[in-house]
Amino acid sequence: MIYKIAIFIPVFFMSCFPAACSGGGEIKAIHKRGELRVGVKSDVPRFGFLNLDNDELEGMEIDIARMIAKDILGDENAVKFIIVGGAQTRAAMLKNGEIDIAIATFTITEERRKEFNFSRPYFTDELGSLVRADSKINKLKDLDGRIAGVVRGSTAKTAFENECLKLEIDVTVLEFANYPEIKEALITGKIDAFVSDKSILYGYSDEESVLLNDRFNPQRYGIAGKIENRKLARRVETVLDTMEKNGDLTAIFEKWGLHP
Repeated sequence: MIYKIAIFIPVFFMSCFPAACSGGGEIKAIHKRGELRVGVKSDVPRFGFLNLDNDELEGMEIDIARMIAKDILGDENAVKFIIVGGAQTRAAMLKNGEIDIAIATFTITEERRKEFNFSRPYFTDELGSLVRADSKINKLKDLDGRIAGVVRGSTAKTAFENECLKLEIDVTVLEFANYPEIKEALITGKIDAFVSDKSILYGYSDEESVLLNDRFNPQRYGIAGKIENRKLARRVETVLDTMEKNGDLTAIFEKWGLHP
């Protein structure tokens, strides 16, 4: 089930915001609808996370989405957040028009560029491994003969398998539907390592787990849109450019304790 949160739905706009009236048909459609539909994560602390204390989504990617909504619609609350799962779900929702853009730790790859418009990278990460604190696993090579878990549809599986080939170790890789499932499997001993982007792993580390120092395969996150929505893609790029120049992007990173 896809969990949806409508943060704000304007009832009616009496006039057209100047910023929203310019651009392609997709931008005009967003203005007519009165909301920007953004696919986000709900299980990645500091990026896109559902705070159960107040039932609100929060994180760096949530803040970026609000800035884009403000640019297009003149109101940072004129955004409908739609929670997406793995890469396959994000891809399908973009293609069928259920979401306008995805800001959901979506790694840019050459293959994905053939299917979607990606913005410049707004965050660069690396893959890492989270293990149980009592496991006596101190480096990637110690995973030889063990089991690792990755989220289904991510780039982590192939990248990790390639890294294992380089290290000449044999590791079984299991795929899970989401990050909480992987963490649960790690703590209960079903797997020996939780492999993902290190910034994601930081959000799941605690007294029962430790993040290995080994890093590999840089991951560049981009904002993805439908391949034919070129003017919307240019608009998003302009917003990111402005945020970089005026310091808003840096402020958001600092707010969430991120260091790209």
